[in-house]
Amino acid sequence: MLCLISASNIINAQTGVGAKPTKGAEVFFDGSRTMLDDKWTYWQGPRFASSLPIKWFIVDDPIDKGTAVNSNDPAATGGLYGAADIMTKKEFRDFRAHVEFLIAEPGGNSGVYLQNRYEIQVLDGDSTSHGLGAVINESKSPYFAYNGVGKWNAYDIVFRAARFKNGKLTEKPMVTVYFNGKKAHTNQMISQVFGGPNSGQDGGNDGGKGITDKPGGLKLQAEGHNVLYRNIWIQELKLSKPDTDF
Repeated sequence: MLCLISASNIINAQTGVGAKPTKGAEVFFDGSRTMLDDKWTYWQGPRFASSLPIKWFIVDDPIDKGTAVNSNDPAATGGLYGAADIMTKKEFRDFRAHVEFLIAEPGGNSGVYLQNRYEIQVLDGDSTSHGLGAVINESKSPYFAYNGVGKWNAYDIVFRAARFKNGKLTEKPMVTVYFNGKKAHTNQMISQVFGGPNSGQDGGNDGGKGITDKPGGLKLQAEGHNVLYRNIWIQELKLSKPDTDF
């Protein structure tokens, strides 16, 4: 059921590692192969080089009881982003999302993409605007909040999609992000899709500036690194005002 609400009225539930789904949220990954196959698929962009079933593999959680998924799809070896990225089969406009990730080795690289467009970076060792926790190329990295290599980290996100009238962009997309329970970005405007046509939806449209009025899935990037994911849930929203703060 779509939640008609303003961001300021979102129940300020727990954020950070281990956060439980908010009321009305749907769990998209619980560590199981069954849920991976049922709710996710590959994004078949111009560089797609893998094949179903998804070649990401389920592993024992290295920290806690349970299992996680490793994003190290063989097709992405060498950092070929877009070769084996996975995204939810369900597509979204406005939403709240929770994603937990663990970077297993120094330099590990992946990414969380909102609407298969806008990347929240997952990259150990980089604290620039292209680095860990940044709304890529739009904001500074909140590297201070990072738990480090070999530990679980969490993004809690409220995203408001771009608005259009008569086919023309009237309001840019906006996001608020907590990184490990610490507020990292508040009402950060997003200007475009970065990374070109291999990065996701609209990446090849007018150099990424040609955002279209289409929903998109939550995407996780394969970069040929051992980056693990678990505990992913999403709550659909309808944000009437350009405000994602929570």
